[in-house]
Amino acid sequence: MAGYIAKRILLMVPTLFGVMLITFVVTQFVPGGPVEQLVAQLQETGEGGEAATGGGGVYRADQGLDEEQLASIRELYGFDRPAHERFLTMIGNYVTFDLGESYFRHQSVMELIADKLPVSISLGLWTFFITYLTCIPLGIAKAVRDGTTFDVVTSTLVLVGYAIPGFVLGIVLLVLFGGGSFWDVFPLRGLVSDDWAELSWIDRIKDYLWHMVLPVIASVVGSFAVMTMLTKNAFLEEIGKQYVLTARAKGCSERRVLYRHVFRNAMIPLVTGFPAAFIGAFFTSSLLIETIFSLDGLGLLSYESVLARDYPVVMGTLYLYTILGLVAKLLADLSYVLIDPRIQFESIQR
Repeated sequence: MAGYIAKRILLMVPTLFGVMLITFVVTQFVPGGPVEQLVAQLQETGEGGEAATGGGGVYRADQGLDEEQLASIRELYGFDRPAHERFLTMIGNYVTFDLGESYFRHQSVMELIADKLPVSISLGLWTFFITYLTCIPLGIAKAVRDGTTFDVVTSTLVLVGYAIPGFVLGIVLLVLFGGGSFWDVFPLRGLVSDDWAELSWIDRIKDYLWHMVLPVIASVVGSFAVMTMLTKNAFLEEIGKQYVLTARAKGCSERRVLYRHVFRNAMIPLVTGFPAAFIGAFFTSSLLIETIFSLDGLGLLSYESVLARDYPVVMGTLYLYTILGLVAKLLADLSYVLIDPRIQFESIQR
């Protein structure tokens, strides 16, 4: 096992390097880079007079930028150095998790991620736990009652929920329950109320949960169908196998057959996906859901950073996402072996 883990970790290095290299190269050819973004901002702020360039020069809107001022801006963002030198410096800093500073937000990338993470964790973890705790029992019930009215009705409901985009459902929920034309039941925006710091700890929990109801519903409904049908199909496949018929022939009760024999085998494909889903929950976020409910999370941060060509934020978040994705894949492979002893590391390597 130790050899397999070491081999996988070593393979992560070139994968991570390749992802960062390709992304870095792409950013060099995307028009409207940070220099152009700053020049555009200076043109807007300097329409009636002057604005500082940030590099010691002064920009006059009626005169434009001369070469010295442009060189000062390029030096400010490090674009006065060759691309390969900037990339190697970036990778060297990333090894120590120094993700640099945002071009336009005047904060380090790690501080920005830490500030936005509570929103994304809240959405991701609630969605993760509600999905698993709802879909697994529902999938088992559907498998046991396969072909019945219950199976047909629940399949219809989860597929309808899957067909409705999360942001559309979020808008409908806000209109109905956010104080619009109907009922003023849930808050419209934010993770907590403005006076949250002044509340008692019990009221803080209630306030937080009350704010999370609508965005979590909008996020979770669409994910019910996949997990429910996966659970149902996994149980149906196991129920039809010979060992189930043997257990029934020996006089085992249906409940014992289902939960002592079928459950362990049917849960293998679900549990092995648990590490990736759990780690991904910390960075799972929907840009549209965050925008609709005014939640300032990682999804909105990434989107705004791409638009502003804030490359340190774009590359820094991608670096963390890639590492977490590779670790989740390794944990998923390890969980296969831990859950199912029939699988050996040698067979995985082949």
